[in-house]
Amino acid sequence: MEAPPLTIAIDGPAASGKSTVGERLAKALGYLFFDTGVMYRAVTWVALQRLGSVEDEAAVTRLAEVVQIDVQPPSQNDGRQADVWVDGDDVTWAIRRPEVDQWVSRVAAYPGVRQAMTQQQRRIGLRGKVVMIGRDITTVVLPEAEAKIYLDASVEERARRRYLERKARGEEVNYEEILESLRQRDYLDSTREVAPLRVAPDAIVVNTDGLSVDEVVQKILAQIN
Repeated sequence: MEAPPLTIAIDGPAASGKSTVGERLAKALGYLFFDTGVMYRAVTWVALQRLGSVEDEAAVTRLAEVVQIDVQPPSQNDGRQADVWVDGDDVTWAIRRPEVDQWVSRVAAYPGVRQAMTQQQRRIGLRGKVVMIGRDITTVVLPEAEAKIYLDASVEERARRRYLERKARGEEVNYEEILESLRQRDYLDSTREVAPLRVAPDAIVVNTDGLSVDEVVQKILAQIN
């Protein structure tokens, strides 16, 4: 059997299973798991904290260019996939709050923010032995990735997963609100002018509806090996 590819890029819409599958795949290969979405969440969170809103594109962009974001292996066994630090503060769970969900797509659409984050993402990805996940990894951030995967799932299935995930953390959640939020997120991600969500021509498309995480991981491993 040939050696697995050194750079694996996974794209797909929100809650399609990228994080869970990517993390499991990285563990199976002994690779770094890098969820690039946490960078945009971190910028959104810090903008809300320091600026009060994300509506001033120029101010948010300047913040993205100077803020120090670090992603490290998990230091706590509380369900996190990695530690996320902003200027020395652990914001791993803070960036998962509803207010960040509400604004992250707008922040991620700002060209200057994407440019700042893309540079950092490429530097990490090009080191090799990495599984990178996001919405433009296969098309913009790391188009030279040796293996490209596009994970997909119905919006109803994705809303169900997000609902169960938040409920398990003790949050008060409403399925219909999550469903509508994901529909809006899909629209914004697929229609933005800068790096819209799309399937790379040479990507392997995997629909995760009705499949367990293990089944999806095994399907990907069979393809890339």
